[in-house]
Amino acid sequence: MAKYRIAWLPGDGIGKDVLDAAKIVLAKIGLDAEYLPGDIGWEFWCTEGDPLPKRTIQLMKDTDCAMFGAITSKPSTIANSELIPELQNKGYVYRSPIVRIRQKFDLYICKRPCRAYPGNPLNYKEGIDIVVFRENTEGLYAGVEFFPIPDEMFNIKGMEKVPKDAAISLKVNTPKGCARIIKTAFEFARANNRKKVTCVHKANVVRATDGLFLKKFNEIAKDYPEIEPDNANVDSLCQWLLKRPFNYDVLVAPNLYGDIISDLCAQMVGGLGFGASANIGDDYALFEPTHGSAPKYAGQYKVNPIATIIASRMMLEYLGEVDAARSLEKAVEEVIKEGRVRTYDMGGNATTLEMAQAIADKIS
Repeated sequence: MAKYRIAWLPGDGIGKDVLDAAKIVLAKIGLDAEYLPGDIGWEFWCTEGDPLPKRTIQLMKDTDCAMFGAITSKPSTIANSELIPELQNKGYVYRSPIVRIRQKFDLYICKRPCRAYPGNPLNYKEGIDIVVFRENTEGLYAGVEFFPIPDEMFNIKGMEKVPKDAAISLKVNTPKGCARIIKTAFEFARANNRKKVTCVHKANVVRATDGLFLKKFNEIAKDYPEIEPDNANVDSLCQWLLKRPFNYDVLVAPNLYGDIISDLCAQMVGGLGFGASANIGDDYALFEPTHGSAPKYAGQYKVNPIATIIASRMMLEYLGEVDAARSLEKAVEEVIKEGRVRTYDMGGNATTLEMAQAIADKIS
């Protein structure tokens, strides 16, 4: 019997392509694992009315963690569901299954490393090494939305400012939700000799929710006197990240801000082909590239698999396979630095699987 059982969730578009690449490096690592395929994505919404079938949730409950490929996202909000024919007559509004998984399994940590690997021709600047910690279950992604707004809500103080035909999405931050992601960021900084943690917020305008996040940050920072606490408005931070990226080390942010700034950081180190994400809770974890499903490239094995391979490395760390994770990271470094094998985004013509094989060949 295999040591690990891993839910294998290709999803949509290029999801299968990049997960096939991940299997090549995991096989070379020699991970003792059984990969159990699961159904997820737009196809299952169209055929079954649910992009996250109950059988897939059960599969995940029966495994140690999950590897996820990519998902098709469409503008399927309550207000504009008429834009998508597949949504009509189903009595259900499509909601991203990856967001549902994060909430279903309470995967409150979203960890996104953004490192400029030496020799990557797409680096904004050599030496960038930022880790983003994004709160993963609350904020504007909580899914508490109204259109039309129920009449009884207009009895709440302040709602007299809201037009009757408005749509509302509630931003939900809790003391527990704020505290646990902030503590995770500081614990990571301490364990990895990181010198600074920056709180990302907009508390000067979004006073209640972002104010709570900043308050919790200031409280928790006192427990880590060896680490410099810093905070920045999210809009200001974006321009300073571009101007002075070496001023930042670890960033911790509410859900939406973390999503945005992690994409910005990923672009500075090569684009979403290098953007990986670990979604971690107390009892389960899911690992994925942060790019979309790129349906025009599906099945062509053209896209860069490095983001998925980095996600595989984070999965190895989560499983306690630390030496294997280090070997994989070193192999990625060597292939990028040599520059002999590059996918199209890096200026080369290697396929998805050729890039994966080049990395696998460096694993010793």
